[in-house]
Amino acid sequence: MYFTYYHSPFGKIVLTANNDGLTSLEFIDGDKSTSIPAHYQQLKQEQTIFLDVCQQLDQYFTKQRTNFDLKLAPQGTKFQQQVWQALTTIKQGETKSYSWLAKTINNEKAVRAVGSANGANPIALIIPCHRVIGANGKLTGYAGGLVLKAKLLAFEGAEFDCT
Repeated sequence: MYFTYYHSPFGKIVLTANNDGLTSLEFIDGDKSTSIPAHYQQLKQEQTIFLDVCQQLDQYFTKQRTNFDLKLAPQGTKFQQQVWQALTTIKQGETKSYSWLAKTINNEKAVRAVGSANGANPIALIIPCHRVIGANGKLTGYAGGLVLKAKLLAFEGAEFDCT
């Protein structure tokens, strides 16, 4: 496993990967510390294997890219993988509800389980879990916090209720 940092307009990001592809993208605290978060200390810091990821992130943040074309290797259950795959169909500038996501995976009654799987998404932004909001149009939980979720959605031009 490998990791590197990426500095985005919305804060510092840690990327991790294995030989199969990108395994996580996590927004971390915006402090200027160069210390490695504890759960990454066992990984080897590497930059060259992340060149394509960083290039596509640069393009995204300069509005030259609306979707990602990367080799992904998120670790999760079969159900989580199904939810994460469905998330990748939500286009930039769109938002969808948890019930839409449950219907998309042909499991309409699994709205809460879909919400849990959405929250467990290890590759934030690239697997766009931030594009899932409440059925009433209001923002709901996000691992990076609701302020970051609102900033990402606004950056992408999505409509949502921020009250």
